Amino acid sequence: MTEIAFHFNVANKLLYGCRLLRKVYSSGASVVVTAEPALLAELDQLLWSFSATEFVPHCRLGAGEPSRGEAPVLLAESLKACAGYSILVNLGQTIPLEFERFERLIEVVAQGEEDRLAARSRWKHYTDRGYAMKRHDLATAGEGA
Repeated sequence: MTEIAFHFNVANKLLYGCRLLRKVYSSGASVVVTAEPALLAELDQLLWSFSATEFVPHCRLGAGEPSRGEAPVLLAESLKACAGYSILVNLGQTIPLEFERFERLIEVVAQGEEDRLAARSRWKHYTDRGYAMKRHDLATAGEGA
C-alpha cells in the first residue's frame, strides 16, 4: 500500500519542491511531480536556476506524451505514462489519478487557505480508503527538505 505523507505549512511551494526534489534525487530514487500545468512550468524554470552548484536532472512531460524514463525527476501533468518511478510528489490541488501505483506519495501543502482546504479533502479521501497518514508540519519543525 502506498505510504502517504503530507508536508504542511510550506511557505513557498516551488522552492520547497526544488529542495525536496534535490533531496530525493541525491538519495538515488526516481520521482514524478504532478500539478496543474502552469505550476509545473514554473517549477521547471526554477529547477534550472535555484542552485548554482547542484543541478537536479529533470524533464517535463505534457499530457498524453509517453515517458521514456530518461530523467530521475519527471514533471508530469498526467500519471498515465509514468511507469518505473517510485515516488510521487503532488504540488497540485487534486488527488492524483493512479497514485496507488507509487511506493510513496508526498503531498506538499502551502500556508494559504485554499491550499489547506484542498489538502483536507485529499487527507479525508486517503484516510477513508485506509491509508496510514504521516504528517510533517513545517510551522513547528522549520522549513527543511
